[in-house]
Amino acid sequence: MKRLNTMSQRGISLSGLIFGIIGLALLAILAMKVLPTVAEYRGIKDAIVLAKNTNGSVRDMQLAFDKQADINNISSITGKDLMITKDNGETDISFSYEKRIALFGNVSLVIAYEGTTAKSGVVAAKQE
Repeated sequence: MKRLNTMSQRGISLSGLIFGIIGLALLAILAMKVLPTVAEYRGIKDAIVLAKNTNGSVRDMQLAFDKQADINNISSITGKDLMITKDNGETDISFSYEKRIALFGNVSLVIAYEGTTAKSGVVAAKQE
């Protein structure tokens, strides 16, 4: 008859626990630094929709965006950074920017954000 080993060890070692906690802490720090930029990006997308609905001139749309930027604490772009185009009588507003997030030392995370109100989803090219 075979005897079962009832004394087998289960669980995680102390070093495994320490590395796991360090990994979770690094992920939490990264999330705390990235989530505000994502919230700002969503605010920009909402602001360009509201600016488009003003149905005014280009300057009126820029001013409407700037008002929404003040309300939503948007600091990455301004109304002058928007690319406003007309295609088949329909006005579309696009934006594109990069956000640099300092992680530690000289290490940074760069995220390229872009969005548009165009139905095609194609962001207009920035005119130099």
